[in-house]
Amino acid sequence: MPSQTIASPNSDPILMFHGAARAVTGSCFRLQTSRGQILIDCGLFQGSKTEKSLNYRPFPFDPRKIAAVILTHAHIDHSGLLPKLVHHGFDGAIHATPATTDLCAVMLPDSAHIQEIEVEQYNARAARRHRDRIVPIYTSADVKACLKCFSEHRTGDWFDVIAGVRARFWNAGHLLGSASIEVEIARDAGNTPVRILFSGDIGPDFKLLQPDPEGPSGIDYLICESTYGDTDREDSSEDHRRKLLAEEVRAAIQPNGALLIPSFAVERAQELISDLGQMMAEGTLPVIPIYVDSPLASRATEVFKKHANELEVGAAFMRGLRSHQIHFTQTREQSIALDHVRGFHIVIAASGMCEAGRIRHRLKNWIWRDEATVLLTGFQAEGTLGRILQQGVPRVRIQGEEFRVRARIRSIDLYSGHADGPELAQWIRERLPLTHDLFLVHGEPAAIDGLANRVHGDVRPERICRPVLDEGFILTDSGASPLAVPAEPRLPPEKVGRLDWHNDLTALILDINDAVAGLADERARSALIRRLRRSLEGE
Repeated sequence: MPSQTIASPNSDPILMFHGAARAVTGSCFRLQTSRGQILIDCGLFQGSKTEKSLNYRPFPFDPRKIAAVILTHAHIDHSGLLPKLVHHGFDGAIHATPATTDLCAVMLPDSAHIQEIEVEQYNARAARRHRDRIVPIYTSADVKACLKCFSEHRTGDWFDVIAGVRARFWNAGHLLGSASIEVEIARDAGNTPVRILFSGDIGPDFKLLQPDPEGPSGIDYLICESTYGDTDREDSSEDHRRKLLAEEVRAAIQPNGALLIPSFAVERAQELISDLGQMMAEGTLPVIPIYVDSPLASRATEVFKKHANELEVGAAFMRGLRSHQIHFTQTREQSIALDHVRGFHIVIAASGMCEAGRIRHRLKNWIWRDEATVLLTGFQAEGTLGRILQQGVPRVRIQGEEFRVRARIRSIDLYSGHADGPELAQWIRERLPLTHDLFLVHGEPAAIDGLANRVHGDVRPERICRPVLDEGFILTDSGASPLAVPAEPRLPPEKVGRLDWHNDLTALILDINDAVAGLADERARSALIRRLRRSLEGE
């Protein structure tokens, strides 16, 4: 376990970046004050196997010394390691909005269930290959203990976090219950408090269910997401979004075909369900069966119904959900039965990046068929199956099996829960004046650079920081200062948000199979295999 606490001169707070640093997942920021340590988010890493391995490794801090957590929203890349934190000794409060608490109550148990199932499957394969067994990152029991730690607060209300630290939530417009977090830290000797704003994930102006994001101005330090910092969406209106979706659905219609939509089970799925249901009711689309192949999406939909009065278009949303064409699968048997559905149909299944869950099984059944379409509707992190499909590869491996990609692969970005570059830049401008520094996080390097360029005239370039994983800064009254003795990162910057050896190995195996199959006869195939074997043996 690395060193847990670093002293700073004059008891200035220290900010550590333990996730979402030059990458999009694993959001986790640690604030160390003279009175104690708190976390902003504690999320699961997604992407390449190298990056996901961080989920199994020890935290770069002692969970027992974390006094409290403030949670921006319920998405797993922000909340998904909270049960692990509790498992390893955290027993403080997890501060969240009421809707975030309700969503975590369905999302975290689902996360534990997926881990338990995937570990069981992995261990079965490992036993056959004489490899070591692994255990889940956390279990359902850890989730149950974690959920008891939640403490609810409404947006706009100040609440005490620890002695000398208070916070309040601002609507972030990204997801039901999502919030930016304003933190105020009292300085010793009665000096002016330090005001820090963590953006969380900022929603776009066109978001179907959420009002536009808000936030305070005149803060000292701003930590802002940059997922789409280098992206300009052309026309993001509600009508244009539905028009594009309708065009993709009509183009996908094939006798006995299917449209597969990998989707985050929370909010993205509900938005798609609502839009599809409304367009069928209006006659914009023909009547098509829609199967929501996700128990989590079903449970999350009930949470959305509970909080419908908080949604910007709650009445329209509820009308879409009442479509008779929408069917939720609950059991494993109901999910398997979808492989035998006849006639064109739509399946919405998690996960949104095709990394886990039931979408993997649907892809195994359809990815090799000409009559199938896969429609990606959100950000696909580097190294995920979703990004690999988006890049147009001819073959993929899913759960150890090889498949030729014959399905149409399509994308619509207008269901994203993230603001684009111009919207993020405008949100930052509305937070000005900024006394000290802007930290750009939760984005791949090109997106971070794109957003930095957009605010170049508003924030001095030397005041824009691009932290790397596990980097720390002292927040002084004259600006942020990097720690004199930086922490050793768990992954070097060049390994974060990148393809890794496992991606390379998968591509190599597919290429070898193609090369062998493409040779004219058995003699040529044997010669190639001998050359490969000599290469492996170092000759």
